[in-house]
Amino acid sequence: MAKQTITMPQLGESVTEGTIERWLVKPGDTVEKYDPLAEVNTDKVTAEIPSSFSGTIKELIAGEGETLEVGAAVCTIETEDAASAETEAAPAEGEPANEMPAAGSDKPENLSGSAGSSAPAKTGGPGVRYSPAVLRLSQEHGIDLSQVEGSGRGGRITRKDLTKLIESGTIPKETAARQPEPANVQGAGPKPEAAPARAKQPEQQAAGVQTAAGDTEIPVSGVRRAIANNMLRSKHEAPHAWTMTEVDVTGLVQYRDSIKNDFKTKEGFGLTYFAFFVKAVAQALKEFPMMNSMWAGDKIIQKKAINISIAVATEDALFVPVIKDADEKTIKGIAREIKELADKVRSGKLKSEEMQGGTFTVNNTGSFGSVQSMGIINYPQAAILQVESIVKRPIIMEGGMFAARDMVNLCLSLDHRVLDGLVAGRFLARVKEILENISSENTSVY
Repeated sequence: MAKQTITMPQLGESVTEGTIERWLVKPGDTVEKYDPLAEVNTDKVTAEIPSSFSGTIKELIAGEGETLEVGAAVCTIETEDAASAETEAAPAEGEPANEMPAAGSDKPENLSGSAGSSAPAKTGGPGVRYSPAVLRLSQEHGIDLSQVEGSGRGGRITRKDLTKLIESGTIPKETAARQPEPANVQGAGPKPEAAPARAKQPEQQAAGVQTAAGDTEIPVSGVRRAIANNMLRSKHEAPHAWTMTEVDVTGLVQYRDSIKNDFKTKEGFGLTYFAFFVKAVAQALKEFPMMNSMWAGDKIIQKKAINISIAVATEDALFVPVIKDADEKTIKGIAREIKELADKVRSGKLKSEEMQGGTFTVNNTGSFGSVQSMGIINYPQAAILQVESIVKRPIIMEGGMFAARDMVNLCLSLDHRVLDGLVAGRFLARVKEILENISSENTSVY
């Protein structure tokens, strides 16, 4: 018999941690390779951790609601593979050691950095290492970690410990004389720079909210918290600017309405207006590649692939699946992919890889009747375009005549670190031009 460790997988680009939302197994359960073990939430996706082995669940190391770094141990499995006897591999030269000990190891965590120490892990003091989630929460709320009792293994402070403190309103504050000095989580190299001061967070503001008779308390789900964290990060880190243009899409409406019935009969799915908008945006991004960029600290990354993220809502969450290489697809191909991705979201079959790699987001806010909105950028992208409702309005035409035209507002939110008004304005004007020239004479959906 051998004991194997399952670790937190990396469930997306730039994802560094995940929260165990719900265990699907318990100690003693028998599992096969690839069986799902737990549901995990990140700021990008909700997914399942698959088993890497066949065997019996030995120990659940992480608790539900606990946030762990990518690579941290979450559970152990006892297998019958004698060739894979439990070993604790030494890190390669120059590679930092794991912050958590191997599951089942008798060695205590050496959080203070002194070799061979057998003292129990401390919860505060210089040199103590904390997870990124704990560090972020403590910095955001000014929590003195040296005064916090950890409930994790060996007294380790978990994200759940800090969340309880924040919700209770009894936060041990840092003082000028004593502030916890977070060690480099990799255990080597320079200490991280102090995080900039941030505005009071929603959790802290809500801690003092009083409930009255008839009020309903709705627990914050892992998905909702992940959405909130990502939106908060985007608003804090990216200086948002906003611009809007109105577009006459009378020709688009007439063309789509004239072919929609035949299209559905032939293809088996509907032809939506949204597919035309996504295609127009993809074409304009090819002509204005700076709009397809991301902020990366000391540089800006201009992405080659044009991968359009689209927002798909369920009753309690919002997902952003990605249409890969949208500039290379026809309107028909985009329409098919929009339907397939939306169906997967609503049936719970969307895979994590189908939400990765997006470079620009197009949001169909018009489906809710909206005519004007200010979207929050889908971090780390540099812009998001809101497509509003198509409405008939009287428009003054050439010669001073009035006509009823189909009009739509396109609202663009942009990261002002990456983009300026000039390129954003030209990009939006180009999208407008493409859309206003769609007609049965010069446009094909194939």
